[in-house]
Amino acid sequence: MLYSILCYNIESVVGEWTKEKEAQVMAHHQKVLDRLAAQGKLGPVARLMPTTTATTVRAGREPLVLDGPFAETKEQLLGFYVVDCDNLEEVIEIARELTLETGAHEIRPVMMFNGRYEVMKQQPTGT
Repeated sequence: MLYSILCYNIESVVGEWTKEKEAQVMAHHQKVLDRLAAQGKLGPVARLMPTTTATTVRAGREPLVLDGPFAETKEQLLGFYVVDCDNLEEVIEIARELTLETGAHEIRPVMMFNGRYEVMKQQPTGT
């Protein structure tokens, strides 16, 4: 089962990290990613550019394109991981490893979309 781990934090706080703090956080994450890659469990990983670079398309009679982010949350989505895990408990453990001091990691099962919806081989289990 593929799961996404969505990384949230307060963008202004992360943007003010020193180079040393940034290096510490990224080194921590790299250790986890190296282990997952060696186990064949790591899928795509992306770090998103700041929300100031975002464009939003809002649904409506005429779709509306707006400059900037319009998230209604205190924390912003900073990036994501895709991991291949046997069950929810396994991906929760990975998210715990990724979490350092602040922020949150939201876990969602992934359904592949390649022009049509693919049937998921396994339904996610709850905790």
